[in-house]
Amino acid sequence: MKKKILIIDDEPDVIKIVDFRLKSAGYKVNMASDGREGIESIKKERPDLILLDIRMPVMDGYEVCRRIKSDEEFSGIPVIFLTASSGATIKDKVSEYMADDYIIKPFDSENLLKKVKNLIG
Repeated sequence: MKKKILIIDDEPDVIKIVDFRLKSAGYKVNMASDGREGIESIKKERPDLILLDIRMPVMDGYEVCRRIKSDEEFSGIPVIFLTASSGATIKDKVSEYMADDYIIKPFDSENLLKKVKNLIG
């Protein structure tokens, strides 16, 4: 059975690129364009992994991650932040919000696939 990945990002170009790379690698992909939509999709689809943008309208990625990781039913789902930020700040936020990893935009698609495989195979 294909592993399911949810992309939560408000940038259509990022979603297209990530969707293509993940589907090409054999994953099933669902998408949400803001945090609230992402939370609803998590409840319905129960993804194996979440790729989560930080800066989004309605609800930012930090709040989405906080809600996922504080919910016993979903806390085991790995979360990878997608961010334009770099440096110590993002590393602190990954730890603070209990995300599993991060990828800095623009990103190398091979690095993306490597990080996904490390978390869900």
